[in-house]
Amino acid sequence: MKDYHINIFYSDEDGGYIADIPDLKNCSAFGTTPSEALQQVLISQKLWLEEAKSSNLPIPKPQYRPIIYQVV
Repeated sequence: MKDYHINIFYSDEDGGYIADIPDLKNCSAFGTTPSEALQQVLISQKLWLEEAKSSNLPIPKPQYRPIIYQVV
């Protein structure tokens, strides 16, 4: 299985970095640095997947690709 895409961006409103995984609904995290946001979202991803498995919910396959990586 390939990995889920992770977006990391700076939020002026939050005063730090937000990391999210578009394929996993509401899976995101905050950090004061990009690497901290990444570490936190990887923890969120693990917990998201564990909860989905224990609740017998479908786990989406990694599909999201930013437009800059899509081949026309």
